[in-house]
Formats: sequence, C-alpha cells, structure tokens
Amino acid sequence: MARLSVNVDHVATIRQARLSDEPDPVQAALRAEVAGANSITVHLREDRRHIQDRDLAILRRTIKTDLNLEMAATPEMLKIAMEIKPDLVTLVPEKRQELTTEGGLDLKTNSEELKGFISELRGSELPVNLFIDPNADAIKMSHKLGATGVELHSGTYAEAKSIAEKRVEVKRIQDCAILASRLKLSVHAGHGLDYRNIAPIAAMREIEEFAIGFSIIARSVYTGIEEAVREMKRLIG
Repeated sequence: MARLSVNVDHVATIRQARLSDEPDPVQAALRAEVAGANSITVHLREDRRHIQDRDLAILRRTIKTDLNLEMAATPEMLKIAMEIKPDLVTLVPEKRQELTTEGGLDLKTNSEELKGFISELRGSELPVNLFIDPNADAIKMSHKLGATGVELHSGTYAEAKSIAEKRVEVKRIQDCAILASRLKLSVHAGHGLDYRNIAPIAAMREIEEFAIGFSIIARSVYTGIEEAVREMKRLIG
C-alpha cells in the first residue's frame, strides 16, 4: 500500500498572511497523523514565505511519523538538515518569484556540486530524494549522483487539458517509475495531485509514496483536515 505524505506548507501560508500564530502547521500535522498520514512534508524556503525554522524544529520533536524536509541545495539548508536530521531530504529547485515549485531539478548544470551536496547528506545517514521531471535521463542522472530516491513531478499531468495529453503524461510517469524502481531508487510522486486526478497515478505499484499538500489543505477548509486526509488515503488505497 502506498504511503501518504501530507504537506502542511499551505497552513503556514494562511498564518503568514496575517503574521499571526494561527493556524499552526504543527497542529495540522499532528491531526493529519491521527487521520492516517504516514509522513509530514514541509518546504523550508530560503525566503521563509511559509514554513519557519520554529515550525521545523517543533515538528521534529513532536510528530510520530516521518519528516520529509524539502529544501534547496544551499549551504544554509545543508546546515539546517544536518542539525534537524529529518527522515528524508528532498532537494527541490527554488525561485523567489514563483508561487510554487514549477518543475524538476536541473541535474546537468552544476552536477558535480550537486553530487557533493548529496554525498554530504548521505554521509550523515540522511536519505536524499531528488524532485525531477519524469524523463529517463533525469532518472539515470539521479542514480549516478548518488540519490536514494526520486520524487516524480506530476504537475504536467495535473495541468494537462485533454484526455490524450493526460494519457501521454501517465505513460511518462509510469515508465519512469518502472525505471527508477529497477535502479533500486525509492519512487515518490507529487505536485498538483488532487482528489479528482490521483487515481491513474495511485494505480502505479512502483510509486511508494505520494506527497500531497494543497488539495488536502483546501479540502480541509470544508471537511476538517482529518476527514480530508482520510479521504485521500482511501483514494491511494
């Protein structure tokens, strides 16, 4: 059965809109765990637009499931990861002007620096996923760079307008999941997945975990986070 990692960044986004102390992403994470979340994901961005260092530190001390820290490959974030010791580090691209992560990592530019960064994390016994677009070259490069796994960017699939386009993207993700699995990489998927489009991706047995945030937090406005998590768990089954 695939695991569900609930991303609570958008709870912090609401809080930061008023620079208040509510809603608290830590409380949201704890409620998500009670409802069956297997992991909690947070992205500590360089500009701290949503998740704050305080959130990360408290989550590390309080959650009972796994903590997945999404972060850019920078010296500051390396230091934080070494101190916090999350259960998983997911390296993601980051631009200050973007609303959310717009695509996978560029693994060819500065590949040696990225390889060294991954090596330092793994030297501290931290598993490392790379957030990549679903293509064979990116899978092979992730393996070559020493990553322990990949998170396949499902945004292009989620944004596809026609059935034909969606079928093409489903096949791309499926082929990449199979290749990554054959290379002994752990296979995760995320970005843009919601209650209406998750089924074809959830059917892929090679995908071990889904990282889903926005759709769960949006649904929780109406249902509460516990029911929103339970509903998504049923769908990824």
